[in-house]
Amino acid sequence: MRPLVHPPAEDITAQGILHALADPVRAAIFASLAAAGQASPCCQFLQLMDRNIPKSTLSQHFRVLREAGLVRSERRGVEVHNSSRCQDVEQRFPGLLLAIIGAYQQQWRQGAGT
Repeated sequence: MRPLVHPPAEDITAQGILHALADPVRAAIFASLAAAGQASPCCQFLQLMDRNIPKSTLSQHFRVLREAGLVRSERRGVEVHNSSRCQDVEQRFPGLLLAIIGAYQQQWRQGAGT
């Protein structure tokens, strides 16, 4: 098994964050993780998402989020549990995540209401 690579907080970039959260599925995953405040297994997100997302695709989304420094992944037996790194990102870029997640949630509410 390959090790899960997490960038140190000082290596997290705004460009990496913006790239990772530009995808609506990744933005939804990250918003759910940030709201949960605790580590959640990958398979839980298959149930939360309203789309049929293959496990391999979901794993790729988590890889992008992890490499951007937005999530921390930990293997627990056969499951991978993910948690947000909001504190690390907030220290490096104050207010950035709040603005991005707020915009995502507003857009989602407008889309859900139509």
